[in-house]
Amino acid sequence: MSYVAITPEIVASVAADVHNIGAQLAHQNAAAAATTTTVASAAADEVSAAIAALFSQHAQGYQVIAGQAAAFHDQFTAALTAASDTYLSAEAANTGLLGLVNAPTRLLLNRPLIGNGANGTTVNGVGTAGGAGGLLYGNGGSGGASTNPGAVGGSGGSAGFIGNGGVGGVGGPGGTGGAGGSGGTWLGNGGAGGMGGAGITGMAGGNGGAGGNGGAGGNAGTHGYAGAGGAGGSGGDGGQGLAGQQGGV
Repeated sequence: MSYVAITPEIVASVAADVHNIGAQLAHQNAAAAATTTTVASAAADEVSAAIAALFSQHAQGYQVIAGQAAAFHDQFTAALTAASDTYLSAEAANTGLLGLVNAPTRLLLNRPLIGNGANGTTVNGVGTAGGAGGLLYGNGGSGGASTNPGAVGGSGGSAGFIGNGGVGGVGGPGGTGGAGGSGGTWLGNGGAGGMGGAGITGMAGGNGGAGGNGGAGGNAGTHGYAGAGGAGGSGGDGGQGLAGQQGGV
């Protein structure tokens, strides 16, 4: 099954493109009309006049059809623009209503009633934890990735009553991946653990560092599946061998 992703901005952009296409067609049709709707006769005889009249009538008929097509084009553009405006108004209304619903729980518990948790970020090389999902409905946010050597990835956010736990963040070089968030208490899957960080490259002549362990998968809700553990990081590359010394005399 395929899904269609659409936003008010995409609809507005398409409407603008359609309008520009119509404007270009109208400009070209108007430019062609001056030289095609009144074709001059090649000579003064009746045959030449009849041929010129035939081409002129054909061009005039085309201009009539082009005008009808332009009118339809304008109607189509207006419909797209109106749809974009209506969509945008509906989105704004939904956002306002959702804000009213979530305001009390955000004030008391710093957590929405309905909505997904924010994804974690990377702060000073360390991944932060994903935000918790809404108390009633919402998925936990993904944990942030760590970049410092040995740093653990951010843990995935937990869901509330219904929702899936967030995925754990990737660990820094040689570090353990973040743990997946817990699924909803009634319905939801636990988040997958984050991937362990790759091992650090070895010094000259030395072995590469071991890759980090994958993060633990999140716990499932009453109706759901536990998250899969994260994949372990790959071991680091060994260091380049030392150059041989010159033999004695």
